[in-house]
Amino acid sequence: MDISQRIKYVIEAEADAIQSIEITPAFEDALELLMSCEGKIVTTGMGKAGLSARKFSVTLCSTGTPAVYIHPGEAAHGDLGVIAETDCIVAFSTSGKTREVIETLNFGQHLGVSGVIGITSHPDSDLREYCDIILEMGVIEEPCPLGLTPSASIAVMNAIADALTLALMEQKGITKHQYGLRHHGGYLGRVARLDNE
Repeated sequence: MDISQRIKYVIEAEADAIQSIEITPAFEDALELLMSCEGKIVTTGMGKAGLSARKFSVTLCSTGTPAVYIHPGEAAHGDLGVIAETDCIVAFSTSGKTREVIETLNFGQHLGVSGVIGITSHPDSDLREYCDIILEMGVIEEPCPLGLTPSASIAVMNAIADALTLALMEQKGITKHQYGLRHHGGYLGRVARLDNE
């Protein structure tokens, strides 16, 4: 496979993986849980899934929903203290078997969080037993020549997170003015404020 064919193959594989996401009632349940969350949304995930979780938290913040990312490794050394009873947790893990993520959910539940959402792919994911709601990523084949590097799976995670964020933003009725207040130092904020002048 030449370079252009490989690039096309990867892009198409990621697009196909996103298109294959099955939109089940669990997505509506997840949105209702996030809407009713009286505290903040705590996101978590390890490695590349952790980067998706971090992106989710900052995009939530910028669209009117308080959120924070907690690194599963650091959670075991005191960072779990950021979690309050009124918070919700959203965990990202394709395999659902990452020890640090499972531990974070286990001990997070001991703190009495109001709900846990898991985003995972594997049917035998351990993460499932620690979640109130599961958002299925579907069975994903990575386009990596070794079949190992997470790329299509990360594209799916990001798509699910973006869909939740923008649906939540719409449900909350966030205006351009409110959006601009959260982006006072950047281009997006200037555009939002100009539209309100």
